[in-house]
Amino acid sequence: MTLTDTISSNRRSILKGLAAAAMAPLASPAMAAEALSPAPAGSAADIAMDKAYWADVKRLYAVTPDIVNFENGYWGIMAEPVRREFIRQSDMINFQNTYYARQRVGADFEAVRAKVAEAVGAAAEEIALTRGATEALQLLIGGYNRLKPGDAVLYADLDYDSMQYAMNSLKARRGVDVVKFDIPEPATRQAVLDAYARAIEANPKARLLLLTHVSHRTGFVMPVAEIARMAKARGIDTIVDAAHSWGQIDFHVNDLESDFVGFNLHKWIGAPLGVGFLYIRKDRLAAIDRAMGDEDFAETDIRSRVHTGTVNFATVLTVPAAVALHQQIGAAAKQARLRYLRDYWVSRARGFRDIEILTPDEVGSYGAITSFRLAGRTGKADNEAIVAKLRDSHKIMTVRRAGVAKGQCIRVTPALFTDEADLDRLVEALAVVTGTKTG
Repeated sequence: MTLTDTISSNRRSILKGLAAAAMAPLASPAMAAEALSPAPAGSAADIAMDKAYWADVKRLYAVTPDIVNFENGYWGIMAEPVRREFIRQSDMINFQNTYYARQRVGADFEAVRAKVAEAVGAAAEEIALTRGATEALQLLIGGYNRLKPGDAVLYADLDYDSMQYAMNSLKARRGVDVVKFDIPEPATRQAVLDAYARAIEANPKARLLLLTHVSHRTGFVMPVAEIARMAKARGIDTIVDAAHSWGQIDFHVNDLESDFVGFNLHKWIGAPLGVGFLYIRKDRLAAIDRAMGDEDFAETDIRSRVHTGTVNFATVLTVPAAVALHQQIGAAAKQARLRYLRDYWVSRARGFRDIEILTPDEVGSYGAITSFRLAGRTGKADNEAIVAKLRDSHKIMTVRRAGVAKGQCIRVTPALFTDEADLDRLVEALAVVTGTKTG
């Protein structure tokens, strides 16, 4: 066979494969969960400590050996079945190009929307896909049209920076007063409830409250439903930032008791980067304006509240594979495992010299994420130096977090591929960094 014949044969094989991929359906649960053994019998707490099962889960992830990554709050690595599905969909989109976009994408995106809605416990007409939680929440905050000059809006120091910016912008856009308050330390459930009660009581003109389900700064899990009920009793609507919670915490959207919620799919659900969704309870759609006067969808269609333009089709089409794997492992088992991993290192580090753990051990008040600071070291330079020491001397990746009232801190976020040996390494490093032991 000549070189020309070989090239021609290879080209035919590639095109045949692409054509097959183009005709294939969206990922099924079997495709997403291939190579993963069934979960062992027992409670979620029992499963969380089953080393053999989680070693099997870990094998689904291809992770760099150069560093132990405890900065998994930025976004979630795709499991290998999900990554392969993303490549398959990318190849299909590149092969079919605009023919696919003009002929099939609408129906396929609707199937994705239905799958996500079912998984989160909503009706399909209550969600719209976005490029992430930030976009979703900006649309909800900016589009909320029940404010008038002289009203007030409230948010806390632990809320996400971009959401704080969006709330601040309402002063110029809607003529409202913007009130920020601090979450107390230590942040116990009751102390947090009391802080929100005081803020609501002190601001009788408040009409909108931003809530964060899981703080990206400290990992504290807010008692969102209780706060939302408290706000509703005073005529205050809530917008909930669930960017970090769905997939890390086991819940359905109705459990939050809020009419407006923004979600990520590329963090704890493990979809490709650049996808999330917003939720608006069906009888509250009129409270959110159409995005920039959108006319592609009817005013009664939630999709008119998002106008992104051309998105990464393959990213959206890969979402069902990520959701399927999430469901096979199970939300309760994931939550229990992530809490177990967090407890494993926190229980050992709490006694270290000068360490302050910002997230309490209180049941229900934490998930995977926990932040710490060293006594007296509350500035940016101090915490960047600790992050650098952990990274450069111990090959452990963490991240500095600002915006906490009592000073900056360092966030530690394990993932499903984290195991006890990784955590032992973290604990050993923290013992050295805190001066609890030499090394």
